[in-house]
Amino acid sequence: MSQPQDLQELLEEGSEINIVCHNNPDPDCLASALALGRIAATAGIDEQQILYSGDISHQQNRAFVNLLDVDLQPFDPETVQNRKPDSLLALVDHSIPGENNTVPPDADIDIVIDHHPAEDIDARFVDHRPDLGAAATILTEYVRTLDVDLETDLATALLFAIRSDTLDFLRGATREDYDAAGHLHETADPDLIQQLSTPSVSGGTLDAISTAIDNRRINGAVLISHVGRTSERDALPQAVDYLVRLEGVQTAIVFGLVNGSIQISARSPDARVNVGRVLNEAFEDVGSGGGHQDVAGGEIPLGIFADYTSDDAQLLDMVEQIVTARLFAELNLSEKNGE
Repeated sequence: MSQPQDLQELLEEGSEINIVCHNNPDPDCLASALALGRIAATAGIDEQQILYSGDISHQQNRAFVNLLDVDLQPFDPETVQNRKPDSLLALVDHSIPGENNTVPPDADIDIVIDHHPAEDIDARFVDHRPDLGAAATILTEYVRTLDVDLETDLATALLFAIRSDTLDFLRGATREDYDAAGHLHETADPDLIQQLSTPSVSGGTLDAISTAIDNRRINGAVLISHVGRTSERDALPQAVDYLVRLEGVQTAIVFGLVNGSIQISARSPDARVNVGRVLNEAFEDVGSGGGHQDVAGGEIPLGIFADYTSDDAQLLDMVEQIVTARLFAELNLSEKNGE
């Protein structure tokens, strides 16, 4: 039996499904969740929820949820602890309970569909393809194979997700990603794709990007900067996407204080640097980090320093020193050479 058929058989055993997105879900995660929900509906599961933790703060993600009318609910760990025996639990675009999600680490997972590098994935059904550019590519294959009705909103969501996660097919795109996009193209709404591609930018995001530009520190081909304290978490990936384009820079890492944690975003078109591994090894003892070779993120809880707001400048200075020192050490750079 094929994997799509295996998934359908498993879905037919359930009476409900809880589809859990990773923290602060992006279009690939949201579209994949939407598609899995439609597949579950064709298998007879009418009771379903798409759950998430964190924020929908990036203007593109907000536009995605609003324009495509994605029904999202905050994740509550009791959903897992008190679920019925025939209630299914699924992770899309991530794979490990407790990593980039608030699912209890000991939770029994029924379904995992993901394209991020990961090890020791444990679930009743696993489709893990780290060679693909987007999880939405996998779900598109399932929609095609299982003859799920490809309505305009679903086609638009999946196509935009593939474009978004592959940077319009400039990063990690495979033949399978192109094939999936070609299948979706005729049904997707081009005007809606355009709207999703050009959302408005908040003043807070522009301020954070400006701060990152001012605070940049370059060592060889590596740029490290911070946005200070911000409520705009998704300003970090936007800042790092901008700074990695600076002439001579091959690796860019931007961090900042967001609520009670240090958030980190990294980019590296340099094939010699795996930023997912860099963030994981630099911060695995104090937080979490990981992702792809060229795109990664991390989070470090501030812990007892979370309420240390009487002297924010001193806190930022301390965070900058510690984070930068760990990154320089992991990248084998001397801090004396930084500019």
